Amino acid sequence: MADISLLKEVIASHGGAERWASVRQLKLQLSLGGKLLALKFQSPRSRALVCTIKVRQVHAVLDPFPHSSLRGVFEIDGVRIETGEGEVIAQRRYIRDTEGRVPRRIIWDDLDLLYFLGYALWNYAVTPYLFLWPGFECREGENWIEQNGSCWRTLHVRYPPGFPTHSREQDYYFDEQMLLRRLDYTAYAFGEFARGAHFCDMHKVFDGLVLPTHRVVYPRRSSGQPVRILSVMEGWIDNVLVS
Repeated sequence: MADISLLKEVIASHGGAERWASVRQLKLQLSLGGKLLALKFQSPRSRALVCTIKVRQVHAVLDPFPHSSLRGVFEIDGVRIETGEGEVIAQRRYIRDTEGRVPRRIIWDDLDLLYFLGYALWNYAVTPYLFLWPGFECREGENWIEQNGSCWRTLHVRYPPGFPTHSREQDYYFDEQMLLRRLDYTAYAFGEFARGAHFCDMHKVFDGLVLPTHRVVYPRRSSGQPVRILSVMEGWIDNVLVS
């Protein structure tokens, strides 16, 4: 059962449950960069794309992907690459175990990259409202003192079995205004080593919804401290169309 008091505050600060209930879709204009994907020989460099998110089901479309004239479609049990007319070029199913892990591949192809980016971007777009879905377990954790002395409240989230996300156990950090500032996870799609401290800032309002427009991920020590000298992924949102 969710920690209702903290979750209510968090949702109110990000636009509110009433506004979210009227939303059907988000279209994010964004760009991605980072070193981590280069480990799979699939670095996006500074890839710009439009990611269209359905907020009532696990579904995202990345366009263009993997290059112009094609788009990638992510769904709860797999991905496909198709033309603008809907002709399927390639597809693959991804079956997760109860802990939410998929079999790891040493070298990724375009479908592997699409699956990773699809589930990650979809999760980021629908947080924190996602935690109201059935099967999510939330509890408030210990406060975190950030390096500048600010105190962030934490929400520990356990995802439902087999849910498409980085790892089944994740921690979310919220500042004094109850805005999302950090999330911690292990990106098991890469391996046990991929412990991330994922920071969010530059929050903006898009048609009543508050979203961070800059994200950067650092490696995370077992103590919880981020290794800030090396960022592994970074992303920027230029605009969000809400419908």
